Amino acid sequence: MLSRHFWISPDSAKARHRVSGLALALPGILVLVFFLIIPFISLAFLSLASRGQFGDVNWSPTLENYRRLLGFGLYGWSPDYLFILLRSLREALVTTVACVLLSYPLCFYIASRKTAFSRFVWLVLITVPFCTNVVIRTYAWQLVLNPKMIFAKLASLAGLIPEGAPLYPGALAVFLGMVATFLPFMALPLYAAIERLNWALPEAAKDLYASRLRIFQKAILPQTIYGLQAGVVITFVPAMAMFVVTDILGGAKYMLIGNLIQLQFSQTRDWPFGAALSLALMLLTLLSFLFFRVSRFSRKAA
Repeated sequence: MLSRHFWISPDSAKARHRVSGLALALPGILVLVFFLIIPFISLAFLSLASRGQFGDVNWSPTLENYRRLLGFGLYGWSPDYLFILLRSLREALVTTVACVLLSYPLCFYIASRKTAFSRFVWLVLITVPFCTNVVIRTYAWQLVLNPKMIFAKLASLAGLIPEGAPLYPGALAVFLGMVATFLPFMALPLYAAIERLNWALPEAAKDLYASRLRIFQKAILPQTIYGLQAGVVITFVPAMAMFVVTDILGGAKYMLIGNLIQLQFSQTRDWPFGAALSLALMLLTLLSFLFFRVSRFSRKAA
């Protein structure tokens, strides 16, 4: 009698689990639909439109924006937009590599502190820039790089810049601003991986007379690879779309794809071409995610 009332069939239990799982996932699904899928579809439709004479949108379907992105214009083919895309990839890659090279010794130094309070202080110093707007931080770099500061004076003595000239606008100022902006994005996930490091493996490699490079390659890097991958992704992707740093420290002359998109939506009012550029940026982002995913699976297979 009891078994007839309280026994639940496996099929009904699976159905209840599916319903409860769907109910729990529904808020996240709605967020993805409203803030990711719908804007993406809107950009896709907008990229197929054309700009009117007075900045309005003509909804007649055309692929002209993508042809223009590839360099085909009214006066023939020009590689300017492709150069901007490649420059964006280069700047994001250089910024990411610089952040990796700076974050590893910084995170090891923080992890080697003996007291938890000192580690906490260093982590607070890393996260403090998050409390300040990126525009304010970028303008602060103009103060650091102005002619009266020591950096500009040293560069002037070395003959790199004329006497009394600032270090901005230019590629060096953009590089410094980008690294300073994205260094916390790399350091925090990397520190989380280094803090859980099993030091028995590096000590064993050292006892076996392995070189420092070999110790890092075989005993440290495999243990920190997931933190490194997370830091690379959340550094590389926003660095590729950055426009504030390049606009302020580059003097509006150092054009990246983020600056080009901002220009289409705010000044030229060529929204369809801006949408095509945005989709190209999304494609580059997805390709970067795919690259890290494939590299992760290949490493697991090896």
